[in-house]
Amino acid sequence: MANEDFYIGANDEHGVNPPTVGKRTPVMPGLNRQIYENEFNRAAKNKFIEACMRQDFSVYDVKPEFQDVSISERVRRINSQNLTLLVTFAYNAYLEEFNSASGLEVFYSPLNARANESRALAQNLYNQLRLGTEQNLRGVKTLDVGVLSSVNCPSSLIEAGFMTNLREAKLMINPLFQTEVGEEACHGVCDYLGVSYLPRDNINNYPLIKSGSRGNFVFLLQFILNNQYGANLSVDGIFGNNTRNAVLKFQQENSLSTDGIVGPNTWKTLLTLPAYPLLREGSRGAYVTLLQQLLESNLYPVGNIDGIFGSRTLSAVRAFQRDNSLTVDGLVGPNTWSALTNF
Repeated sequence: MANEDFYIGANDEHGVNPPTVGKRTPVMPGLNRQIYENEFNRAAKNKFIEACMRQDFSVYDVKPEFQDVSISERVRRINSQNLTLLVTFAYNAYLEEFNSASGLEVFYSPLNARANESRALAQNLYNQLRLGTEQNLRGVKTLDVGVLSSVNCPSSLIEAGFMTNLREAKLMINPLFQTEVGEEACHGVCDYLGVSYLPRDNINNYPLIKSGSRGNFVFLLQFILNNQYGANLSVDGIFGNNTRNAVLKFQQENSLSTDGIVGPNTWKTLLTLPAYPLLREGSRGAYVTLLQQLLESNLYPVGNIDGIFGSRTLSAVRAFQRDNSLTVDGLVGPNTWSALTNF
C-alpha cells in the first residue's frame, strides 16, 4: 500500500476566533494575558499535517475554521471521509488557577467500533510523544467523547499538557514544542501503519521544486506558505504561477536568492531549521518571527509578532539575556539561541 493511500484525519479542539469560552490559561505573568487552548491545538495540528504531507499521506483537516465547530458536525465530517485514522489535538486543565497538575496523556474510546485499533493507535502516539519534552507521563486512557467514540475509524486524542500548569502553559505558545508534538504524533502514526518516518530536520529530505513541479512536497510548500506566511494559495500540489509568486515574495522578505525555486536555503528558512542565524535590531524575516515567538513563550513580551526586530524585540532580548546570565548586547547569537530553545 502506497503512503498516499493512507487518509489521515487531523482535528483540533475548540476555537480561537472567537475563542471557546473557558478554554484558556490563567493570566500569564509577564505577558499579562491568557493563552487560549486552541492557540496550541491548532498550531500542533498544522505541524502534524505538515509532517503527514512530508510522508506523502493524504490528509483531511476536520476543522479548518478558526471558530469552534460542534462535535456532532465534526463527527459527521469525519464519518463522510472514509479515513484511515483520526488524531485530535487538545490541552488539559485542572481547576482555574495555576497548580502542580501536569503531564501528557493519550485517549481512545472502548465504544469506538474499532476500539482495539484505536487503543493501538493511542499507544503508538504515546510511545513517541513520551520521548520528547520531559513531562509527567500519565499514560494511555479511555474517554467517551464523540470524536473518539462515534467515528467510524481508529481515533485517538492527545492531551499534550495542562494549561493550568505554568511551565506547560508556556509550552502552549512555544513553536518548537508545537512542532515537536505534531512531529511525534506523525511518527506514532507511521509506527501504527508500519511505514518509515521521514524526519523533518534533515534538509536532504526536501527535493528542489519549481514551476511545473507536482506532488506532496508542493502540497507541503503551499500549506506552509498559507498557514505561517499569510499566502492565500489553493493547496493543490501544483506549482503554478500563484505559488511561484508567493515563493518569490517569501524569498525577497528573507533576503534569499529571488529565483522562485525552492531549494535547500529556501526550505531551511521556510521551516526555520538550525543553524539559527545571527539576528540584531533591524533584522527581518522568518527567523525573527521564531525569535519573537520564543521570547513570548519565555514570558518576555515583544508586542506584535511581525518578523521585524524592532525596539520592543530588542528590549525583550536584552531582558532575557540579563535574566539568563548572558552577555547583554541585544545580539541573538549561538548562546542566546541555545538558551531560548532549551525547554
